[in-house]
Amino acid sequence: MPAQQLNTENKKTTIKHPQLNAKKVLIIEDEALFARAVMMRLQKAGFECEHAESLQDGRAIARQFSPDLVLLDMRLPDGNGLDLLPEFVASNVSVIVMTAHGDVSDAVNAIKLGANDYLKKPIDLEELLLIVEKNEKTEDLKTSLDYSRQRNSHLTEGVSLVGESVAIQSLRLQISRIAQLAVIADAAPPTVLITGETGTGKDVAARMLHASYTNRDKPFVQVDCASLPAELIESELFGHDKGAFTGAANARPGLIEVAEDGTLFLDEIGELPLVLQAKLLNVLERRLVRRLGSTKERNVPARIVAATNRDLHEMAKAGKFRLDLYYRLNVMMITIAPLRERGQDAVLLANYFIQLTEKRYGLSKHGLSQTAIDAILNYTWPGNVRELRHQISRAVLLSNNIQLTATDLALPTSNSESQILNQQNSQSPQNPQSLPTLDASEKHMLMTALEATHYNVSEAARKLGITRMTMRYRMDKHGIKH
Repeated sequence: MPAQQLNTENKKTTIKHPQLNAKKVLIIEDEALFARAVMMRLQKAGFECEHAESLQDGRAIARQFSPDLVLLDMRLPDGNGLDLLPEFVASNVSVIVMTAHGDVSDAVNAIKLGANDYLKKPIDLEELLLIVEKNEKTEDLKTSLDYSRQRNSHLTEGVSLVGESVAIQSLRLQISRIAQLAVIADAAPPTVLITGETGTGKDVAARMLHASYTNRDKPFVQVDCASLPAELIESELFGHDKGAFTGAANARPGLIEVAEDGTLFLDEIGELPLVLQAKLLNVLERRLVRRLGSTKERNVPARIVAATNRDLHEMAKAGKFRLDLYYRLNVMMITIAPLRERGQDAVLLANYFIQLTEKRYGLSKHGLSQTAIDAILNYTWPGNVRELRHQISRAVLLSNNIQLTATDLALPTSNSESQILNQQNSQSPQNPQSLPTLDASEKHMLMTALEATHYNVSEAARKLGITRMTMRYRMDKHGIKH
């Protein structure tokens, strides 16, 4: 077919198809027959294509077409493709250059200027399609990572520790000092261990620490070591190569890799199985990670922050936690005081949570009556800040009072654990008829532990001496909803 039959007045050929969200490819190539063959192959693979035969037409069509990818020939009638390449790179458009045999120097220069890849002519259409599809996947992954970074920046943007107590002021000072240490040139990032009771705000401290770093725009990856399934936790943390185990159809980076040069937050580190503690220790010592089934080691530039509400030193003495890992994690320790030791902070936090709830649900303004303030200050808050937040949110949503009262807060007035013991002791073992069934006893123990911990599953599991996963299994078994 004569080349002129392929051209329109603007020297372009257009192949359009009705696929939604089809990736757009602009082919800037003066060999019309070759361009036609490329367009037909890409169309068959689901791409939308436009064709231009010169730099001038390519520039004009790109403005109207807004391509996702440009296949750019180096030798064109009105100049070199390198003249147009910087414009596409500046617009975040992917470019694959096509060059004749012997012009590899142009391809090298194109890569230096920002091209994604290059192909040498003559070009096999199947090879070209593979490279185009590979570029598409790479760009999708880049977009996903950019979104992840943006989302994580929102999670840490403006994060702060509410309170004016000596404990909170000291905590802010510690975080500031650690952040300053992190900017020392050529220094390995110090690991940080955050300790404190359940619900004190260890995750908030970790996010505030990340927000204090100069690389705050990098990922913040939070890993709950207690909730990861035992059979998947190693793969989730360290990643795996294709075929590493049954079902591993594709290679996948672990969460340690995903953190890149941001922050990896290992929450509930005390729940990590012993066998994986050894692998984590190796990562911390060598700053290298190896995926399951791989022989290649990858650098770990991320800052490591761990948190626990357990006494890791005592666990190490009991053989439940590696002592060497404890010492490696405990390079810098931050301890968060329980809410009952922070005085007026409880009232400041209550007002803060009132504002958050009002903003979230579009409610009118509420305040705290003196009876509510007294109740907040006199209560011991065994669930700490998390419990306070839930109680305040519930009161704001359910109360018709502008000034919340102690009645609206509905705080417990007696020790739930004492009630549990009294109930258990009232069941006399002397009379077999009064003994409950095994299932009933198990359900009763689960319920009482949950009530005592204000339905904190992890804390309830620890009180019962079982793992969180076992706790979840038994809750499902007895139909207990969280």
